[in-house]
Amino acid sequence: MYINGQWLEEGPTFEVYNPATGVSIGSVIDVSNEQVLDAVAAAEAAFPAWSKTTAYERSAILTRCHTLMMERQRTLAELMTSEQGKPLKAAMNEVKYAADFLLWFAEEAKRIYGETIPSARSDQRFLVHKQAVGVVAAITPWNYPISMLTRKLGPALAAGCTAVLKPAEATPLCAVAVFEILHEAGLPAGVANLVTVSDPKPVGEIFCTHRAIRKLTFTGSTAVGKSLAQAAAPQLKRVSMELGGHAPFIVFDDADPVHAAKGVSLVKFLNTGQACISPNRIFVQRKILDSFLDTLQ
Repeated sequence: MYINGQWLEEGPTFEVYNPATGVSIGSVIDVSNEQVLDAVAAAEAAFPAWSKTTAYERSAILTRCHTLMMERQRTLAELMTSEQGKPLKAAMNEVKYAADFLLWFAEEAKRIYGETIPSARSDQRFLVHKQAVGVVAAITPWNYPISMLTRKLGPALAAGCTAVLKPAEATPLCAVAVFEILHEAGLPAGVANLVTVSDPKPVGEIFCTHRAIRKLTFTGSTAVGKSLAQAAAPQLKRVSMELGGHAPFIVFDDADPVHAAKGVSLVKFLNTGQACISPNRIFVQRKILDSFLDTLQ
């Protein structure tokens, strides 16, 4: 648990297990509701100063995070393989993918442009000035336990927002490793906070109802996403939902059936099917069906 720039190590814990062996590989703090509120308060307190930093200052920190992540690519990948279960090669690719988000948004931080809009009056003009929304609450899944963190934290921090992140209860150690990098890169206290918890429901309720949290971003199941969106609606809280779908794979008869079959087999078994782009339904026009099936089988 990382709150207001400090690692908190006292309190009840829960175990983290290697999914292949069932053996415990570590433990993390099981936060209380009060500690989640402390994390939100820390992010709220840090927001005024962080939002006033220049885009170049925020970019420099994110760039340092990218450098550190790439230096530790192998170590992070080995941790991911032990905690999440994907093959080491896939884990190495994910760490690179995760680091790329940091570098991308380090550059995008410098491009938060406004607009000048023409007016019907000659003595008037309209200016659009973009500002950070405030505290962002982020909930990330277990299937991509590092890249989904940087995909949410990268743009939030680049824009000048502060954040509280709750990782999946199955993969908190990867989140801890990412926050160690944020800390080492010099991210100011309170700008990003990590809460680890065995029961996510109370944390979700706090994220949806706390008035200091101005935006909620969630990646996970459709059912949970609907519940979070409904709970956040009374405050008209901004929400971003990346949810599960039925991802149809459609092959028309003007496509190369061999290429299409190879592509669908790759994506279907990506991360053992635990990915938002893994197709659950395949539609192929009859004209090329036999060629498609010959390759797929």
